[in-house]
Amino acid sequence: MIEDIFIRDLGVISEAKLNFHPGLTVLTGETGAGKTMVLTALGLLLGARADSGMIRAGSEQTVLEGHWKLDSENIALAKAQEAGALVEDGELLLVRTVGTDSRSKAVIGGRSAPVGLLTELAEHLVVVHGQSDQIRLKSPVAQRVALDRFAGVKHQELLAQYAEVYTSWRAAKTQLEEILKSDSTRVAQIEELNESLALLAKLAVQPNEDVELEDLAKRLTHTEDLRSLVGLAHEALISESFDGVDALGLAGKARKAIDSATSHDSSLEIIATRLNEAAENLNEVAISLASYLASLESESSMSLDEIQSRRSEISSALRRFGPTIEDLHAFEKSAQQKLLDLDTSTERVEGLTLRVSQLEANCRALAKEISTNRINAAKQLGERVSDELVALAMSGSKLHVQIEASDVLTSSGIDAVSFLLESYAGAEPRPIGKGASGGELSRIMLSLEVILAESDSAPTFIFDEVDAGIGGAAAIEVGRRLAKLAKNAQVIVVTHLAQVAAFADQHLAIVKTLDAMFTSSDVKVLDDSAKAEELARMLSGLSDSETARSHAQELLDLAKNS
Repeated sequence: MIEDIFIRDLGVISEAKLNFHPGLTVLTGETGAGKTMVLTALGLLLGARADSGMIRAGSEQTVLEGHWKLDSENIALAKAQEAGALVEDGELLLVRTVGTDSRSKAVIGGRSAPVGLLTELAEHLVVVHGQSDQIRLKSPVAQRVALDRFAGVKHQELLAQYAEVYTSWRAAKTQLEEILKSDSTRVAQIEELNESLALLAKLAVQPNEDVELEDLAKRLTHTEDLRSLVGLAHEALISESFDGVDALGLAGKARKAIDSATSHDSSLEIIATRLNEAAENLNEVAISLASYLASLESESSMSLDEIQSRRSEISSALRRFGPTIEDLHAFEKSAQQKLLDLDTSTERVEGLTLRVSQLEANCRALAKEISTNRINAAKQLGERVSDELVALAMSGSKLHVQIEASDVLTSSGIDAVSFLLESYAGAEPRPIGKGASGGELSRIMLSLEVILAESDSAPTFIFDEVDAGIGGAAAIEVGRRLAKLAKNAQVIVVTHLAQVAAFADQHLAIVKTLDAMFTSSDVKVLDDSAKAEELARMLSGLSDSETARSHAQELLDLAKNS
């Protein structure tokens, strides 16, 4: 529960401290006194968006502090401690400052924290019901949310489970659609790669084959020239004619002459050795030339046309996959891997299709269970609200909660929820946004909120003038129901109705004062006598009217004996 809040320089409030008790606390005051500023302060402490226009004129910043006393099991305590907050005995301190530059700071448990964390804590600290809920209640989404709240904790857990599966299903479905959308491209890639690999496999280009074929083509093109020239070279080394002069014969004569000379001068042995080496080299060259001439006689099994055709095929492949044979082999290897990856994509598509199907089946099973829960809860909620409407001077009116299921899965299931009002017995139920007046809508909303509050786990409930448009006996019933709710939780109500305020366990009045320069407001805790005066003012505008005071006391007695 909220123990107290401190407000400085917010709107018309210069400085005020409000202490809150368990049970029902009401805030009252004349129009413009600052009742809304109290709720604005609470809202800022709970992460609401800051506006420099809220700051009191002449001040540089608004300072707000709030103390909460919470059960040890409250999730807000755990979240605050995870953020480094200091918490002792369930005491949680929240501080919010807002400067004229609209910059805002938050302190949680004595430690600076992001303002967003206040918003996360808020849902575990309070439930706020304001006048804007009347507008929201016309929305089918708000009606579904209200029904889901009423359906209870187990239903909420089921919704969370469904939301998780639904999110996974949508993600998998989107992924599958994207893959299938590009499937035609994938098939074309597979066909192209298969064609390229088949071409390369058939061609079977060998390392350095292009160079070898080029040389072979040149040899075949100039075979006669090569035979003639190489033959002349061979003839010069070893003459085939009987009296021919050749290099080897001359080298032999030179060697014999030097060998004879060495017997007269041993220094010529070195020259003799060199002549022997030269003769051997010439002989080896002659043998090589003879071998080359023989190879020309037994040339490649391929004809020149065949060689040129082969070279053309390899050149075409090199232009497409090269420019070198090494590049061609590298492409072949990478294409094989890419083809393997693309073939694996087919298996991936099949696996993803199965996953999408399974997730959708899970979604539909959970959605059906959710729908069953809603149908059961709809009947109960309709009956409960209809009973409340009787007490709120709408006898004969009934609320019908209609569930329409479809085959389309949405983030909330398969149901469309509609609140219909049967204005009088036998009337055609109409959507409450069309068939209910402002006052009726207020009473329907109050009935709903009081009933739904029983399902909420927050320790504090705040109602901001949601009793607008209600008066008389209906207002007394509103006060009675809020007091009943306050037996199990802290309830804070901003009201302009004396019939509601009379049920307060604690009555706080926002009092406005005026001077020549500024308007200011203060907060007063009213005792029994002051309560009667404030109720009299609320009833007639005159706090000293005996008739009004008598009526006020009558309301207090009624509330006390309820």
